[in-house]
Amino acid sequence: MKLLVIGGGNMGLTYSEGMSQSPLLNRRKLMIQDLSPDTLSRLRQNPDFEVYANLEDCLPKADIVFIAVKPYHCVELFEKMKGMINDQQVFVSLMAGVTIDFIKEQLDVSKVVRTMPNLPAKVGKGVTSFTASKNVSRVELLMVRNLLDTTGASIHVADESFIDKSTGISGSGPAYVFYFMNSMLEAAKKMGFSDNDSRVLVSSTFEGAVTLFNESDISAQTWMERVASKGGTTQAALDSMEDNNVEELIKEAAYAAFNRAVELGKDPE
Repeated sequence: MKLLVIGGGNMGLTYSEGMSQSPLLNRRKLMIQDLSPDTLSRLRQNPDFEVYANLEDCLPKADIVFIAVKPYHCVELFEKMKGMINDQQVFVSLMAGVTIDFIKEQLDVSKVVRTMPNLPAKVGKGVTSFTASKNVSRVELLMVRNLLDTTGASIHVADESFIDKSTGISGSGPAYVFYFMNSMLEAAKKMGFSDNDSRVLVSSTFEGAVTLFNESDISAQTWMERVASKGGTTQAALDSMEDNNVEELIKEAAYAAFNRAVELGKDPE
């Protein structure tokens, strides 16, 4: 199998680094294309990559093509891709808000997979939601899933509405966690802890809590109840959050990201 990634920016590079180690490549180098001379120079330092500046030198050879450019560049890119592609190729979009129908129409192809990646893919802890057009076969979809799994985990969702919903949860979600962490860091420093001690306290607390959650079948609600005792310190903190409607505000934030994803999908240009 010959694999091409178009776009060597943060997300394109992240997935390229993971997928280049996939046994599906059968020891072939992953092809990656970009226009920036600086980016090309950095990409050429990776011995697992076959780096290209021109689409015509790599696109016709690919079986699966990952598109990892900014959404507002996609129309210009699609114009360049026409005439170099065929309907047997599978196109996998890492672009936020660009719909399957739009890609099919612009490229005049039938095999399209749309994904929603997230930032922790950079450290092999990502989660990628994906769905596909009906012409993508089960074997092709399994291959795509195996490639996505090289950066963490993947979730096959029923339709594109869940891609937009994933944007509000996993796609934008790391920023919500960082927001909460930053608030706790500021509180720790205000209490007198050093920057380093604040970082250790907060990051270790998050890591430990996530590990506890992942290594059990216990719900988040039950874990809260186990940590909090009536009249205790944790209950005081939870009561404060409840009084300030924090739970509903977090839900509203997730829906705001979801709604914005839907809006972007209506006008990718």
